[in-house]
Formats: sequence, C-alpha cells, structure tokens
Amino acid sequence: MEKLSARLVSWASLIDDKTLDQARTSSRMPFIHPHIALMPDAHLGKGATVGSVIPTLGAIMPAAVGVDIGCGMIAVRTQFGLSQLADRDLAPLREAMERAIPLSAGHDNRKVVATAAPRIAELEEKAAASGFDPASYVGHWRLQLGSLGSGNHFIEISVDELDRVWMFLHSGSRGIGNKIATHHIAVAQRLAKQWWIDLPDPDLAYLVEGTPEFARYIRELQWAQHFALLNREEMMDRVARQLGEFLGEDVVEHERINCHHNFTQPERHFGKEVWVSRKGAIQADAGRLGLIPGSMGTASYVVEGLGNPVSLNSSPHGAGREYSRSAARRTFSHDQLREAMVGIEFRDTDAFVDEIPQAYKPIDRVMTDAEELVSIRHSLRQLVNVKGD
Repeated sequence: MEKLSARLVSWASLIDDKTLDQARTSSRMPFIHPHIALMPDAHLGKGATVGSVIPTLGAIMPAAVGVDIGCGMIAVRTQFGLSQLADRDLAPLREAMERAIPLSAGHDNRKVVATAAPRIAELEEKAAASGFDPASYVGHWRLQLGSLGSGNHFIEISVDELDRVWMFLHSGSRGIGNKIATHHIAVAQRLAKQWWIDLPDPDLAYLVEGTPEFARYIRELQWAQHFALLNREEMMDRVARQLGEFLGEDVVEHERINCHHNFTQPERHFGKEVWVSRKGAIQADAGRLGLIPGSMGTASYVVEGLGNPVSLNSSPHGAGREYSRSAARRTFSHDQLREAMVGIEFRDTDAFVDEIPQAYKPIDRVMTDAEELVSIRHSLRQLVNVKGD
C-alpha cells in the first residue's frame, strides 16, 4: 500500500498519471471519509476511477457507481473433471451456449423463458415495493434478464489447479441498469447547476442523503443491483444446462459464488456510517469469497477476503485496462489475438481484438499487488470462451 495523500491510498504498482490525477480530484470532494482506496487494477474511468473504493458521508456520486449497476461475476464448481473435456471438440459446447444466451449490446431474449419467469416475478414485486416501474426506463426489460452484453462481459468453462471444471461468467444489469444510472447522473448534474455547485468534473455530481432525489436513486439502484445478480443466476443456469447436455449428465454444483463489483451500500468504516461505492472493486471482508477474472486467454481467481481495513475491506475486480479500446485496435492485430488464445475454444473474429490480453494489466501483477487484500483459493484456466461482439 502507498499513501498518496490523507484522502488517497493505492495498491496499484502499475498506474498512469491521468488515472492518479482523476483519483486525486475525486478524493478532494468534501464528503469523502476517510479516503479513496485505489485497487491494483485501477485505470481511467468516466468521472471516477475504475478500480476505486469511494466512501462518502451523506451523499453519493452516481457516476462513481457507474452505468453498469451491479456488474459482477458468478462462478460454479461442478462435479466434472478435465478428463471429461480433454481431447474433445469443444466448438459445439461454445455454440450451444451462444444459442442459449443472447450476446452483444442490444440483444435480448425473444420471449420470457421458463427459468426466467420466477426471477422476473421477484423483480416485479421488488419494483412495486420500491414504488417505480422499470418499464418507464426500458419497456422490454423482462427480456433482458438472461442476456450477456458486450465489451469485457464473457462466459467461460475453466478448470482449476486440481483439474476440476468450473463455469464462470461476467455481466451486469444490461440496458435497464444503464438507463437508470444515466437518468440519475443527469439528475445530479442538473441539481448541481440549479444550486450553483462548482464541480471539478460534471461526472462528480452528487445526490444528498435526505432528499427525494437521493431516496429515489437508492431504491432504483438497489433494484438494478438485484437485477444484475439474478441476471447472472439465470445465465449460469443456462450454461449448466448446456454443459450437462454436452457431457450427458446433469451438472451438480459443489460451490457457487456471485459477487458485484459496481455497486454501493451502507457500511461502517473508521467510526462512521458511510456509503461505500465500489467502482470496479469487490467486497473482501475477512472470509468472504470473491472472483477476480483475468482477460481473454489468462487466468482467473477465486479468492477469500482478508478484511483489510485501510482498503475498506475491498479488492480488485480484474486485470484493469492498460490500452483503451481504440488504442488496442490500433496496436494489436487479429493474428496476435489468435496467438494469445491458442488452446482455448473461442469465436475467432477480429471483433475481439480490443479485448486481447495485452490490452490489460498482467493479472499476475495485479494479484501480487493484492496480497494484502485477498488470498487465492483457486486459480482457473480457460477451456472455452464466449463473448458478445
């Protein structure tokens, strides 16, 4: 850990000046308590730094939670072993998963499937209790449950250090979460202008606890966080069905972990009740299990939190980008992507060049930086990778 100022600490050994400047700007907001914690995977974000833990007194900056509310990971350890997948053509398994789960931005289900119906009913009930109608943001939100999205969202079949097969995926609250977040960021910015609040960055606009705007944001944010969690559960059930059909045996779950890394919640730190916004960070209380993925073609990790108080009981959420998407496309080639993915079944397209492992920080370096924050329970290597364009 490096203490950069009274209000900024960092575990990142690889970090650029623009990211540090952005984090310093956020740390000067008057309601930060006691400090912002930068995770090993910290990199430049919109308004607030991705890979930062932001505790606030009596206010929340919606952009510091992010537009993919509740984005996170889920992993399941199965009864299968590597021997049941080795030396088999895994393309049919990948293609079956791609058919079962809508991929890419803007893609959703054509109809509500049976497994999703109870989860949709749960979300309808939660929305009614929260006093809002999700359809006011996205009319077809129900069809988004069980869809992946694009960018760095993925589904993987992996094996751990004992050659046990895991199912692993990364996704969030889809279009409905984005619309909710975008709305409340705009509300915060409008209020800042209305009250002549001078902000160092418009995306640091905040909502004040005790106001109607804050209360509405929290209600809808908590709903979107739950949507994201159920979205991952729904997709994982579909992945399990496809893997079971491929191997001719129903999946038996030995372990399931589901964790957010874009979220906010009330917690107590350094003697005060604060709102902790983790933008690209997972909760790492002592003994809590979490998931830290690498990039395409690299390792991922099942971890156990160490409850580091200075980090506000947090840890990194992944490798963290070193190249923007446009810079990665300028720098790397389709052939380099193929080379990085040797031995992994994936959809071979240049659409994924911006997700090449070299566009990210080395995951091993991130995990070394995180040694004070988490311990590694399992290391996973990929056999099958599914992504949205």
